[in-house]
Amino acid sequence: MDNQMAKNTMSPRRRITNLLVHLLLAVLSVIWLLPIAWIVLTSFRAEPGAYTKTFLPQGYTLNNYVKLLTDRNVLNFPRMFKNTLIISIFSCTISTFFVLSVAYSLSRMRFKLRKPYMNMAMILGLFPGFMTMVAQYFILKAMGLTEGAGIRIGLIVVYSACTGLGFQISKGFFDTIPRSIDEAAVMDGATQWQVFTRITLPLSKPIVIYTVMTAFMAPWVDFIFAKVLCRANASQFTVAIGLWNMLQKEYIYQWYTCFAAGAVLISIPIAALFLYMQKFYVEGMSGAVKG
Repeated sequence: MDNQMAKNTMSPRRRITNLLVHLLLAVLSVIWLLPIAWIVLTSFRAEPGAYTKTFLPQGYTLNNYVKLLTDRNVLNFPRMFKNTLIISIFSCTISTFFVLSVAYSLSRMRFKLRKPYMNMAMILGLFPGFMTMVAQYFILKAMGLTEGAGIRIGLIVVYSACTGLGFQISKGFFDTIPRSIDEAAVMDGATQWQVFTRITLPLSKPIVIYTVMTAFMAPWVDFIFAKVLCRANASQFTVAIGLWNMLQKEYIYQWYTCFAAGAVLISIPIAALFLYMQKFYVEGMSGAVKG
């Protein structure tokens, strides 16, 4: 009833503004969804090659997915997918622990080098990460992590070790949690570790989930450093390198539609992770609002 009365009393100028805003949002939604629809349709396209005369495929087939998942001789996509999944899971676990630990320490503890470290992290964050790739490569080479199965360990080490500087967002969230809760827990005999794991983290579900998702996505979509470290070690290629190889001159005609199928498949873990953790994110946000 109140909504109907509000609509009736809305001025013509306000109605026109709302109409224009909704039209703009509709256009932006189409622009955003169009590439996704195109890549999905291309993944089922029966015609080979990168170029077609029409937006919609002339024929549809599942052979692109079958070829992508069964071919072991040219571009072994299942092996690349497994490599990337292993690297992403381990990197995500270690990175999340590092980021949340550093953020909590800087938010709750006071020590001598706290501010210098925060200033140093802010300055280092201004430089793009690929500037250090050459140095990182030679360090890993000295450690024997640039050949064979050591490449996976090297990628996990680099992806995880660099995350300690990205504490700003998590620290800002921890700063919003009242310190009186920590003090009450300490008075009851809790240690700092118990306060962190049993009180602070349950109250920080939104930022924990955000950290997990970003920590998983970073190695999942990375191409530059993975290409630098893997070089010609085809057995250690990640999905980003595999998809890039499908667009090379010698493969693009036969593998372009498989490239689209691969692009669809690699989005599934990210979508599944988001859908699974979304409910915890909503619960955490509602709990934070109630608190």
